Amino acid sequence: MENRLFDTAVQELKYKVLKELICAYDKGLDNSIYHDIPIKIMPGPKASLRCCVYKERAILQERLKLAMGGDKTNKNVVEVIDIACDECPVNGVFVTPACRGCITHRCAEVCPKNAITIVDKRCVVDKEKCIECGKCTQACPYNAIILQKRPCVASCKANAISVNADKKAVINNDKCVGCGACVYQCPFGAIADKSYILDALDILKGSENNKKYKVYALIAPAIVAQFNYAKIEQVVSGMKQLGFFDVVETALGADMTLSEEAEELKERGVLTSSCCPSFVKFVEINFPDLKKYVSSTPSPMVMAARLLKTMDPTGKVIFVGPCTSKKFEFQSDAAKEFVDCVISFEELQAFLDARNIDVSTLPETVLDNASYYGRIFARSGGLSEGVAALAEKSGFKAAPIAMSGLEECKKQLLMLKVGRSPYNFFEGMACEGGCVNGALCLHHGPKSLTDVNRYGAEAKEKTVENTVKLFKLAGAVTKEPEPEA
Repeated sequence: MENRLFDTAVQELKYKVLKELICAYDKGLDNSIYHDIPIKIMPGPKASLRCCVYKERAILQERLKLAMGGDKTNKNVVEVIDIACDECPVNGVFVTPACRGCITHRCAEVCPKNAITIVDKRCVVDKEKCIECGKCTQACPYNAIILQKRPCVASCKANAISVNADKKAVINNDKCVGCGACVYQCPFGAIADKSYILDALDILKGSENNKKYKVYALIAPAIVAQFNYAKIEQVVSGMKQLGFFDVVETALGADMTLSEEAEELKERGVLTSSCCPSFVKFVEINFPDLKKYVSSTPSPMVMAARLLKTMDPTGKVIFVGPCTSKKFEFQSDAAKEFVDCVISFEELQAFLDARNIDVSTLPETVLDNASYYGRIFARSGGLSEGVAALAEKSGFKAAPIAMSGLEECKKQLLMLKVGRSPYNFFEGMACEGGCVNGALCLHHGPKSLTDVNRYGAEAKEKTVENTVKLFKLAGAVTKEPEPEA
């Protein structure tokens, strides 16, 4: 397969492992896969990515373990492959040859710990004193001093990643919010997400072609920006060929989430969204005193799955989405009753190819479950736009802010904490740009935003009213409507 979808070679490698695992599942799994799959992917004799083909195969064995569910004793959905983590430089402040030996010594003057001295007219950093604040890097007129961080450490805005004595990355599960930024940013793919693809395969197989029970695929709206070689309606047809009884838009649940959060904002006055589980976890860990502002409304995934389970109590629901965040959410108390499994867009692509389904050749299956507002949840600002519109209809003046990425979330939450924020609704997305840039998307970029906006505009429903009626008719409402005066 040509690299028509993936941003990186690491994604391509993960895809190959998943594809071969699914093919092996169809033939009957046994322990031979640990020997056969790595050799098939890396036949040798020369290494293409690492020092030797034997190390490449050893790493592939570890990737295979993650593809089969990973370490069961580790509750985190993100794990470090130790053997793959060995090429990054050690963190710290470095002085490059660009240092000109100037006489102003601004670098030394701004250092709060006196960690910089001038030796033979050149800047020297004492690593024992240095706290890596970065002030010297900003002060140097030649940009000769750099603060070098590992990509995983730099990408983790929750400060959950450190480097141990063996120079391996370590994830602090007490700080990790499961956003998966490190998964996408690690240049060697040494940090990866667990896959639950085998669970999904078991669910589909156990349905006996949807005769024993029906299996529903719940697709995140960000999917519209992923399979750029086919129409979303063709992807839906392909998913039905995989064995799903029906494919439903999570945006349907987003409509209901939007409606309830708008009502909740009116009641409480100040509110933060609950759609992104990594954002919610970030608040709980870093701003516990702000937990009171977090919406009690379930996420769109849970909302939509609840509707499906209400309409078909024996059915099984598999969510297909762009992030690691949903992989830990579906195991939570709030979701596990309604969502049976989660797979990513990457895993869906591997699934389709393992079954030799070329969706670009398939007819189109109509997909029209949700409104404009539900579909644009996939991008940053979509929820804020909808809440503001609904609040205005009810006579409440919403002042929303769309916080894109955890750095922006932290900044705005600090303002809320000290009582200096001009906003009353805080939409939090752990991924910059929103779900369209989730760690497990096939590709990322500005085109994804354009695709989501187009997808939203194509929705026949422009408001959430019909969705709300559907939930009430099905008895899947999460809050009882207030009695009329």
